[in-house]
Amino acid sequence: MSAPGRRSYPYVGPAELRAAVRPGSGGRRIGSAADFDSWAGGLSVSEPAEPFTFVVATDGVLRLAPRRSEHVACAGGEPVLGAGEIGFVHDAGRWAVDGVSNHSTGYCPDVTSWPAVARALDRTGLGRPSGFTHEVVFRRCPGCREHDIVREDDFVCVFCGDDLPREWNMGPTGPSH
Repeated sequence: MSAPGRRSYPYVGPAELRAAVRPGSGGRRIGSAADFDSWAGGLSVSEPAEPFTFVVATDGVLRLAPRRSEHVACAGGEPVLGAGEIGFVHDAGRWAVDGVSNHSTGYCPDVTSWPAVARALDRTGLGRPSGFTHEVVFRRCPGCREHDIVREDDFVCVFCGDDLPREWNMGPTGPSH
């Protein structure tokens, strides 16, 4: 298995969403503070109150898209190092992250993807929290193969009642790929 934050996550969502991705349709590449400032300059101060869709591409660069965008489209159909939703606040003349999660049902990244997200945010020069402000635990049921979100540390499949593994297993071949 890869080191935390270095695992890449393949797309595991509906095939029709991936099929709809067109070349060059990925989210806005934010590789530096200047990239973010240029992108954020087009936003109204109230717009960042709603979270955006984000991915961290396998090159370690943050990509942003409007919230209702599919993560697979933001990633251009490619695997990612992290994915979720992110919100920004503009305070004292500076942008900062005020909320970030790993909530992406298309990639189902593990909570251990935080280091890759942190590195991508640090590259932009944005202030950020010390970890995900909302963590989502994804597991695939070994029995019925459905994708589950684990709530309140209850590792039981909501679809069939089987026990869910404690280790992340959302990739096409299980925990290590």
